This record gives sequence, structure tokens and C-alpha cells, in this order.
Amino acid sequence: MHQQLTRYLQKFILAPEEEIERFCQLFQLVEVKRKSLLLRVGEVCRFEAYVVKGLFKEYHIDSKGNEQILFFAAEDWWVTDFDSFENGTPSQLYIQALEDSQILQISKEDKEKAFKEFPFLHELYHKMTKKTHIALQRRMIENLSKTASERYWDYLEKYPHIAQRLSNVQMAGYLGVSHEFVSKIRKKAFEK
Repeated sequence: MHQQLTRYLQKFILAPEEEIERFCQLFQLVEVKRKSLLLRVGEVCRFEAYVVKGLFKEYHIDSKGNEQILFFAAEDWWVTDFDSFENGTPSQLYIQALEDSQILQISKEDKEKAFKEFPFLHELYHKMTKKTHIALQRRMIENLSKTASERYWDYLEKYPHIAQRLSNVQMAGYLGVSHEFVSKIRKKAFEK
């Protein structure tokens, strides 16, 4: 499992392999059952997790009880509540496994120690933060400028390996539409 994380990190940074491997050993393997919650609203997030296998959703429940999904995290993605993890504040989010999953997680304490020991982490953190910021900015622009139907097809094109694993309800929560709307779009796709 740690080898998968090592290969992933080597895509982003140049550092001695033994240092990357030592860093990866700070991560603990956790098996997560489908429907299990890694984080609940009100808890302080004490981990960052790399998804080895499986699928997660990170979401918020609005005042009307609607699930608003921020993103899905599949293999080679990261899952955490950045605000809660970095600032020690109670989370406003839930993180739930949509499939039986495996993650490698690191605690805040171990991450802080690693930053002192492994200089390459500063470069990695900078690159990962920039990548995340760009993805969030693009999502905001798409939400403001595209129809739900366009956003659906864009998601399908960008993330087919995730989209095929999602129910209509889950896709609707991500797009901010009804599951009936997603059902109609998917039905039309099969008719073509």
C-alpha cells in the first residue's frame, strides 16, 4: 500500500526515494467499510488521507436537509477537511465511504514532524495546494456559467471512472439538482 503512495508522490516531486519511503511509513493503513463515516459535523478533523482503494464523498447538509456534495475522492485522491485539519476547528462536513475502501492516513502531529524532517514536503504541499485551488476555482466557474446538464456531461468526460460508480442521488447531490433530473439525463444517454 505504501508503494502506491510512493509512486503517486514521485509524480510531483524529485526527492531521494528512501526519504519519500520514510515519509510514507508515517501513514497508517485503515480499512473503511461502505457507508462508514470518517468525519462528522462538529468533530475536529485529525487526519489527511490518501485513497488507496475505494470511493468517498465529502458533503454538507443544508438547512433544508439536502446533501450538498463538495467532491468525490477515488483512488489516488486525498480526503480531509482542510479547514478543520489545519485550524483545529469543528468540521462543517461529513466524509463517508461509498464503497469498502482502504486509505493511508497521517495525523497532524506526524505531518508537522515530517515537514521539519523532509524539505521536499514544502514543494509537494505547494504543488498540491495549487492543484486543489485550481480545481475548486474551475468548479465554481462551471457552477456559475454552465447548466446542470452541461456540468453532468463535463463530469462524465473528466471522471468516467468515478461517474460510473455513482448513483443518481449521489450525482444529483454533486450537481445540486434532483435525482429525477439526473435520471432523465442518463436515460437520454442510453437512448442515443
